[in-house]
Order: sequence, then C-alpha cells, then structure tokens
Amino acid sequence: MSRRSGPGHRARRVRVVARAKLNLGLAVGPVRDDGFHELATVFQSVSLADTLIVEARARGYTLAVRREDASAARVVATRPRRGAAPGASAAAVPKGSANLVLRAARLLAARYALPGGARFTLIKRIPAGSGLGGGSADAAAALRGLARLHGLRPRAEDLCRIGAELGSDVPFALRGGTTLGLGRGERLRPLRLARPFVAVVAVPAWRVSTPRAFARIDRRKYGLTRWTAKLRFAQSLGRESLTVGRAIRLGNTFEAVLGKQRSEFLSLCARLRRAGAKGPHLTGSGSGVFAVVPAGVPAWRIVERFDGDEAIYVVRSRGTSLTHTTLP
Repeated sequence: MSRRSGPGHRARRVRVVARAKLNLGLAVGPVRDDGFHELATVFQSVSLADTLIVEARARGYTLAVRREDASAARVVATRPRRGAAPGASAAAVPKGSANLVLRAARLLAARYALPGGARFTLIKRIPAGSGLGGGSADAAAALRGLARLHGLRPRAEDLCRIGAELGSDVPFALRGGTTLGLGRGERLRPLRLARPFVAVVAVPAWRVSTPRAFARIDRRKYGLTRWTAKLRFAQSLGRESLTVGRAIRLGNTFEAVLGKQRSEFLSLCARLRRAGAKGPHLTGSGSGVFAVVPAGVPAWRIVERFDGDEAIYVVRSRGTSLTHTTLP
C-alpha cells in the first residue's frame, strides 16, 4: 500500500544523502533452503556518505557518476600511497543494468506504474568493494528519491520488501541507525546505541570476493554449536542499550577465511592498534577494516600515527541512513 501527494507536491529534483554502514559484528551460519546463509549482524550507519540527485525527465533512466575522495589520509599523507585504493572508488562502479541505482529505479517504477523517467547523478565517496555498503546505500537512495520525486509515500515495510529483491543489505540501508540483522540480513530489529562513537576505517588495495568467502566458510563446515552460541549472543544485544565494545564481541566470521590476505589483514589490525585505535575488525566480508577511536582521543591523531599506504576514513555513528531534500 502507498499514498500519493497531490499534483502540486510533485518535485522536480530530490537530493538524497546515502550513508555507509559498518558491520560491528557479523556471524555466518548454515546455508538455508533458499541458498542464502543465516546471518546475525549488528549494522551501524556512519557519517561517510554518497549523494544521489534525482531529476525528472520525459522517459528512461540514466546515471552519471562523479567521484570525490573523502579519505582523511589524502589530507595528511606526505608520500603517494603506493598500490593503495584511490580514495573514493577502489573498485569500478557497475554500469548499465548491473548498477543498483538503475535496477532500483526500474523496479520501483514497474511496481507502482510510475510515469516518465529520471536522471540520476551519483556523487560517489564510499569506496566500492570495501564492505561499507555503498551499493546498497545508493539503491536505497534511488528508491527513496524516486518515490519522493513522484510524491509517492510507500509504507516502510513495502519499500523494504522491494529493497530485499535488490540485496540483503538494502532493507537496512532504507532504515539505518543501530540495528540487529537476522535471516539473510533483511530481518531487522532496532537497537539503542548507548553513546555515539568515532571510528577509523582503513581500506586496502586488495579486495574480497563475497561469493568465494561464503564458499570458504562452507568448506570449513561452520559448526552448528558455535553458530547457535553466536546467534544467542546477538539476540541478547537488544535487552539493554548497546555499547560499541559489546557489539564488537560478536566478531566477524569472514576474518577466518581471508586466505592469502590473512597476513595483510593481521598486519593492518596491528598497525591500527599501534596508532591508538581499538578493536579492529572487518566490516561485511571486507576488505575495509574499522577500529574505534577511544573517547577523548582526536581522530586526526590516530590518522597521523597510522603507518601504512591504505586509504583512511574517519566516520561517526549516525542514527539514520538516508536524508532527503527537495530541490528547486
């Protein structure tokens, strides 16, 4: 079900800020009957964000991408980052029908018989292929922005169902905040963060293939007893306000299946600790590694102390994932 605003409320342009996410903890369980894995994860929206501008056009959907480097390391680096991921776009943004923005727009248009088309301009700051959920955030922004453009206000659960057809992380990207994700990640339960936090995210040049990582987990025959304990711990997190330290205790299953990148991951974690950050972990299946900035410590100090060529981002926890503005 949905409702539309009157004709006078239809916008010509809408700007949507689409925030990245961290998986503060991520446990992978057995394969389900539908081929997906059971997951238990704590999602957290953070300040690093892409911007999507949606403009009405007579017909068809187009996408233009502009990249901006949002990494803190670019400001303080005294030498080129040899082999490092170039700030905003380490991996190429998919084009055409493979792009989640265009897929989301066409899916929403078909579902609600929307007239006309739209031009999308994506300002890309979230590094692709880093586990920060940039593609899912952009898909969520396209759904929300196109709906607003047409004065359409779908129910949150209806929009999340559409989002789940695009990817398991898209429902969270539509809701945001601090959230427990179960099932394949689409069953969401809001959590209350005890206090905001600041983190640094280091993004190396190497990347992780998520399908290969899941295949490695399957070959390890992830123990049912261990999964049950992880699931029970995750489900207990909603009983009181959640600290980032407690969420991190869930760990990340993907860290055990990094293969030849395992030594580089461990080196990166050690260097983040030496710089003064705490509790480094992969986010998602990687390759981004986040670590918490201790209270009272300026984030720039950790960035300056960090020894490495990786792109570094300073992020802050946020209570929402999407913010939209109607433009003239």
